[in-house]
Amino acid sequence: MTVTEKTEKQRLCMILKVLTLAAAVTMLSLYGVHSVALAVVMSPTTASQAWDIYRSENKGREEATQEHKFVEQPESSKVSVLQPTTCDIPPDRRFDCAPEKLISQEECQARGCCYVPVSGLDSATGQPWCFFPPSYSSYKMKNLTATETGYSAQLTRDTPTFFPDDIMNLQLDVMFETEGRLRFSLKDPANKRFEVPLETPQTGIKAPSTLYSVQFSADPFGLVVVRKSNGRVLLNTTVAPLFYADQFLQISTSLPSGFISGLGEHLTPLILNVSWTKVTLWNRDMPPEPSANLYGSHPFYLVLEEGGLAHGVFLLNSNAMDVILQPSPAITWRTTGGILDFYIFLGPDPKSVVGQYLDVIGYPFMPPYWALGFHLCRWGYTSTAVTKEVVKNMTAAQFPLDVQWNDLDYTDARRDFTFDKDRFRDMPDMVRDFHHDGRRYVMIVDPGISSSSPLGSYKPYDEGLKQGVFILNATGQPLMGKVWPGPTAFPDFTNPHAQQWWYDMVKDFHDQVPFDGMWIDMNEPSNFVDGSLDGCPNNKFENPPYVPGVLGRSLKMHTICASSTQYLSSHYNLHNLYGLTEAIASHDALVRVRGKRPFVISRSTFASHGRYAGHWTGDIASTWEHLYYTIPAVLLFNLYGVPLVGADVCGFVGNTSEELCVRWTQLGAFYPFMRNHNDHGNRPQEPYAFSQGAQKAMRKALLLRYSLLPYLYTLFHNAHSAGDTVARPLYLEFPEDPNTWGIDRQLMWGAALLITPVLEAGKTTVSGYFPWGTWYNPIAGSTIHSKGQWVLLPAPLDTINVHIRAGYILPLQEPALTTMESRTKGMTLVVALTPEGMARGDLFWDDGEGLLTFEKGDYTQILFLARNGMLVNEIVRLSSQVEGLLLQQVMILGVSSPPHQVLANGIPVADFSYRLDSKILDISLSLLMGEQFVITWS
Repeated sequence: MTVTEKTEKQRLCMILKVLTLAAAVTMLSLYGVHSVALAVVMSPTTASQAWDIYRSENKGREEATQEHKFVEQPESSKVSVLQPTTCDIPPDRRFDCAPEKLISQEECQARGCCYVPVSGLDSATGQPWCFFPPSYSSYKMKNLTATETGYSAQLTRDTPTFFPDDIMNLQLDVMFETEGRLRFSLKDPANKRFEVPLETPQTGIKAPSTLYSVQFSADPFGLVVVRKSNGRVLLNTTVAPLFYADQFLQISTSLPSGFISGLGEHLTPLILNVSWTKVTLWNRDMPPEPSANLYGSHPFYLVLEEGGLAHGVFLLNSNAMDVILQPSPAITWRTTGGILDFYIFLGPDPKSVVGQYLDVIGYPFMPPYWALGFHLCRWGYTSTAVTKEVVKNMTAAQFPLDVQWNDLDYTDARRDFTFDKDRFRDMPDMVRDFHHDGRRYVMIVDPGISSSSPLGSYKPYDEGLKQGVFILNATGQPLMGKVWPGPTAFPDFTNPHAQQWWYDMVKDFHDQVPFDGMWIDMNEPSNFVDGSLDGCPNNKFENPPYVPGVLGRSLKMHTICASSTQYLSSHYNLHNLYGLTEAIASHDALVRVRGKRPFVISRSTFASHGRYAGHWTGDIASTWEHLYYTIPAVLLFNLYGVPLVGADVCGFVGNTSEELCVRWTQLGAFYPFMRNHNDHGNRPQEPYAFSQGAQKAMRKALLLRYSLLPYLYTLFHNAHSAGDTVARPLYLEFPEDPNTWGIDRQLMWGAALLITPVLEAGKTTVSGYFPWGTWYNPIAGSTIHSKGQWVLLPAPLDTINVHIRAGYILPLQEPALTTMESRTKGMTLVVALTPEGMARGDLFWDDGEGLLTFEKGDYTQILFLARNGMLVNEIVRLSSQVEGLLLQQVMILGVSSPPHQVLANGIPVADFSYRLDSKILDISLSLLMGEQFVITWS
């Protein structure tokens, strides 16, 4: 045997040893062996060599064994934690060993970590100088046992970490919940820790078949999730050591792709940057700016994979946290409390991932029909006279308006549940007049309750104090902060007494002013002093060993003390849930008070928020840059299960321009929730405040929205009943087309509408991507037959490009100035035929505001199908609400040749026309929507 052959044989032997070990652990996991005890032992040097060879042979592949060390080494061969065996790790694969502070080389090495300074441009990227070696101490797994739902095991740590209060023993539970959903949790078996009080599905048995397999590494502990269909590794937690201290929990995993969305709420593109990006989740009152932690926390991400596949991950944890993305690609979760409770969603496509996530957190609430109309607000409508004048001007200028709002101007001394008896003395009559004209009214309500009124003069505070509903400070007294009315106490919405008290306050005010919905703001909660008027104590909650990258580097910054006490736990654990708990209390109060479908719009959010309320994206600026950012914001909140979402049309901070406001109104017409809102002191930005040309363009956009409301309402029904999205990124419909993955300057409504707005000043054309298929613009009479390409579209100032996807039927309705009026108008079906002559669609219709109409069966659902020159409907369910509703027009797109005859239920139709240039067939008729029909053309 030659030297070369001998070397090659040794090299292959080492690789085979590693592969044998990996296969052994895989088989143990698959066959439910209760403990992993591998007899094969390698020395550290041999193991390191073998892995170096194996990695070089498999560079770029996503194998389950790639990052594992499945060998349980005997004590005699273990390397001291203070002597890293190798620091030769590529920069992109290094995991930070100094997450909490900058440390010196000596401090780094004292931790047993590698120290390699990064110089030049790389030093600004966030690459760690101090990082874990492969041999760094972590947990060991023992007693892996098959259970009725999956597996359980114990994890133990021999060596403490550099964080205080390590939890040395952990309980691992792995639950095969459904075919596409896996759950695993790590808990302290000796002490109960805080867990998010979110109702999630409970399964009693292991799913009989799954899209995933799970593999385990015993020492160091690791969990690997593999997609069965192609062997792709989706999670591999062996890439870095596990930390589980009282106030610092960290787990890392590889990612199969760098195309990742989620982890809101931030000012961000749709696809996150994986080049050392830190994402911080700690709800904060902060006008959106890059890298800042904003109003909401959604610890969920979706990863797009090669071949149109996708998976998602949700960490059910509400504590302050950082999520680190790095270019290997990999992700690290660092949270400051609670437990590690992960859900993995296997899809296999992105639309299924979102549905699986919503199966866990809950489907969105069904908004009232009027909520989909146009809303108008301003901080600065200083009286009922001014507010009524605004509505009068909107009507005179023929702009649709469904909901008029008031900001804090209406209140008495900025106190909740009051109105100014001078400037707003006729507020109850004003609201009743709005109702008479078919409009609704919404006003702002902040959580902070004024505490400075004379005793006995302000019921919300007096009753709240008596019932003990406020958050308490370290001395057991109501914590006092400062918000708009001055000194304030903060309701604890986790307290059942507070929920009843909130209902009482809502009812008392509604008895005076018959409002229709609530705008809950400042509910992160926001505080104009840091912590409280009395400061915060010096304890582990206020000064944790690890502070995520929050603005101000302190958890109390612009909010209340983390150590304050609530009914369920400390504010340290509950802070990110504050807006959600207020939304739940407000939702439930409105249901009880009004007996109709509730409408709540909240600034602060957490996972499951969409079950109770909608969201607006906060205090955005009147700039072209922020106009763009509203698209990914709307798309991401749809992924988070909050489809009723929108941004302040024309911007809130600073003065808008006429061109910007026109373009924003055009895009805003395709926000699921559309409200124009303006800050005090800015130039007016109501639609009627601009030139006649601008007004014409805005009116055109608003009327287009109102025409599409039956389609939009049906999309909301599908979201409520099936967990669909309303506004959605292109990749949700076309995941197999990688060109769609990063597109966030366009959006879709459902599967059928593609919207391509102008997002830059001075532009009269816009470039849009059109996935494979046929796309119609019936307004322009144009058709695009795309093979997956970019198209330059004309976009004069009065135009937003909207294209209908072939294969779909859209229900439309003649617009009016309110939805109360438009709901009585005639309907149109727009039939967008494929080249094969097929299309389908549906309509959901009910009374528009009744409670649980779908659940009670009190609704109408109609399916539409077109094929071979015939359009038919199928009445799935019929209710009285559709009586008298007429189908007055059918517009068929893509009719290849002029028809000689059109029949409706066998009777010739005289009034039809055909445009040879656009191949559009227009049919005028009068058919009842609640009766079956057959329309043919030949």
